[in-house]
This record gives sequence, C-alpha cells and structure tokens, in this order.
Amino acid sequence: MTDTLTTPTVAPLPQERRVVTAIPGPRSVELQERRRAVVSGGVSSALPVFVERAHGAILLDVDGNQFIDLGAGIGVTTIGHTDDAVVAAAQTQLADVVHTLFTITPYEEYVRVAELLAAHTPGDFAKKTVLVNSGAEAVENGVKIARKYTGRSGVAVLEHAYHGRTNLTMAMNFKAMPYSLGFGPFAGDVYRAPNSYPLRDGLDGPAAAARTIAYLEKTVGAADLACLVVEPIQGEGGFIVPAEGYLPALQEWCTANGIVFIADEIQSGMARTGAYFASSHFGLVPDIVLSAKGIAGGLPLAGVTGRAEIMDASQPGGLGGTFGGNPVACAAAVAVFERIEKDDLLAQGRRIEAGLRTALESLRERYPVIAEVRGIGAMIAIELLDPETGAERADLVNAIAAEAAQRGVLVLTAGTYGNVLRFLPSLALSDELLTDAMDVLAECFAAVGA
Repeated sequence: MTDTLTTPTVAPLPQERRVVTAIPGPRSVELQERRRAVVSGGVSSALPVFVERAHGAILLDVDGNQFIDLGAGIGVTTIGHTDDAVVAAAQTQLADVVHTLFTITPYEEYVRVAELLAAHTPGDFAKKTVLVNSGAEAVENGVKIARKYTGRSGVAVLEHAYHGRTNLTMAMNFKAMPYSLGFGPFAGDVYRAPNSYPLRDGLDGPAAAARTIAYLEKTVGAADLACLVVEPIQGEGGFIVPAEGYLPALQEWCTANGIVFIADEIQSGMARTGAYFASSHFGLVPDIVLSAKGIAGGLPLAGVTGRAEIMDASQPGGLGGTFGGNPVACAAAVAVFERIEKDDLLAQGRRIEAGLRTALESLRERYPVIAEVRGIGAMIAIELLDPETGAERADLVNAIAAEAAQRGVLVLTAGTYGNVLRFLPSLALSDELLTDAMDVLAECFAAVGA
C-alpha cells in the first residue's frame, strides 16, 4: 500500500530577496481576478501577491518572486515560516488524532500546552488555562472569566488599543475604521481611558497612570469594573511603549480595587520582545495573560492563562469550544516552546532589536520626518510626523510600504492615524536579510522624497 503520509521532497527555499517580475506578477494578477469574483471585498490584503511557499523569513509568490517578510503574518510565524520542528510535530499529530473535542474526550497535548503557559507566564502562583482558537476569542473569554470572578460588568481599555473583530472586541478597539464602522450595535459596559503615549503626551509613567486612573474613577468607578485589559506594547496602535512606571501603577490600582488586570499579549508574547511575554519588561505580573498569534507557529491557537482561583470561577461547561485547543495546533505549540528553549530564541529577539534599532536610528538622522524609533525586541516601529507642523504623514508611510513591496520587502503599516511603519519579523531573520531589508528601506525613503 502506498504510504500517503510520506512528505514530498521539496527544494530548499533560499533565504534571499529576489524580484523577477513586476509586483504583482502575471500569475498573481490572474488569481486576484478570481479572488474578486468569490471573496468578500471586506477581506483586504496588504500585498497583492499570492504566496506559493514560505520558509524562515522568506515568502515565495506564484510568479517566482521572493520577499523578505518583516510582518510574519502580523506576528504569527514568530519562529519562522514552516519551522522544521513545528511541521514535524503537526505531521505526527495529524497521523494520530486530528480532533475529538477536549470537552468530550481530552488528550495530553492540551494539558502540556497549559503546563507550559503556567511555567512561562509571569508569576509563581498556581495558574490554569483555557485554550481557544484566536486572539479575539481569548479576549472575549478573558473578559467573561473576569466578570464571573468579580461579579462586575465593566471593562476598561486604553486609547489606541486593538483587541479584535468580534462584537465585544470591536467595542474595545479605539479605531473605528476599518474595524467597526457600520457593524454595530456593540457590546456595552466598555470604558476607554487615556493611555501613556510618551511621544504625544510628554508625561512620565506615574503622571500618565494618575490620568488614566482619575478618568476611570470619574467616568465609571472602580467598584463597577471587572477588568482592565492592557496591551503591554500596543500593536495596531503603533507599537506604543508606555512610559516607565505606568503599567505597574495601573496594576497596583487594580489590585487595590479588586479589578482583574488582563495583559493582552497576543502580539507581544511568545518570545517576540526577547522575553516570553512583554509584561516581564515592565515588572508586571498580570492576573490573566492572553496569548495567541505566535504560540503555535502558524496554526490557530490561543490561550487564556490566569490565577487558578480566577480561572476556576467559571462553572463546568462554561468555557470551551468545538475547535479550541485542537490537538494538531497544541502539538505545534509544544514544538514552539521547545524551540524557544533549545535554541535560545529569546536572544534572537534581542539580536534583531539591535540590528533594527541601529539601522532605523541611522535613517532617522537623515530623515527628520521620522519622529521616533520605538519598541522592544523584534517589535520595532517608526512614527512619521511632519517635522515642522507635527502632522501625521500617513501618505509617506503608505508610499514607502508600496515601494518596499516593489523591491521585495514586506513591511506593515500601523497606528491610529496610519503614520507608523512597524517591523515584526520572525526570529529566523538573519543579519544578512536584516541588512538587505534596511538598505531597501533607505532606498524607499529616498525614492518617495521623504
């Protein structure tokens, strides 16, 4: 009998940039026409090329072009595309068990992921986890667990936050377009407070925290808040790093008032910042940590990990879902944790930060439109402002991203005002590819007249 599980022989994908057609190429143009006929127009793409293969930090499109990927699926393929260990773990699990539903008949892989999350999230207290499918679903579950535990309904979030595209998470987002415009009515009892944005507000951490706390106490009252949901480093908001002391002050206030402090580490977690979770950089020990994106090497998985007494407040059957904690995704997640440990990928995050920051600061010296270089680890951004008027230069950001694509480099835009270029490459990005990508970026700044 033919062994249907035999992996086909695939030629290695060279880790190099290569542009051989116009971007997009003819095959991508053809596929784009097919897409328009059958895919909702509400599903957009940053780069209109169709990917055929990916490995490490390189995307190969159907026309033979190879792109340096500085987006990693918005932080999903953190340890690299088609990582060998992740692929092997998923293949093995596919041959064993694909699905049973953990709430019907459990399996070890789910338990192992929960053990690893308990070991690597901040805090040395007893923790428990529920696994779900996506970041937005993790946020939803984190909020409902906090509400159940506290008996309160209010949810506090921060300006410039992004938490997802479900009904509740749309209400928690700061930016309406494109995430929530026309999709209401939305979930209630969500309260948005000023955040710490050092470039714009000029406040130190304690002062910014005092402003946030005063706003929440005045507009909702601490006694009505179930939780405060915070991205330690805001993602879609533009990789905003809060001023020193800001987050610990918020956590102290939450603890004093019985409010569950939830760290949304969906984009900033899983080794991206040179630590397992970005909370560690700020001395935070959240009550609940939300993880997703990079946790399973590209497979859909997310987790809600928190203090055991909070997680156990839900009644049996109150948590779960048909595909949550799928065995194949769990096996991949275990492989991700093992790769981070075995190959010291935390150090790779710090290496990439050093390379990116050096190159971008050099670029900033040449182009005053770059108002700030910020971020931690492989999560770095530049914000573009007119040096004379302070106006946001979203036009330049979009032009630079488009020019970079033509030259074989994928970069992402971000920020409430669309004036931020964000770089969140995989930890597989070599120094050679990083240097090449930064050289291309410099060419793009010159080409668009920045």
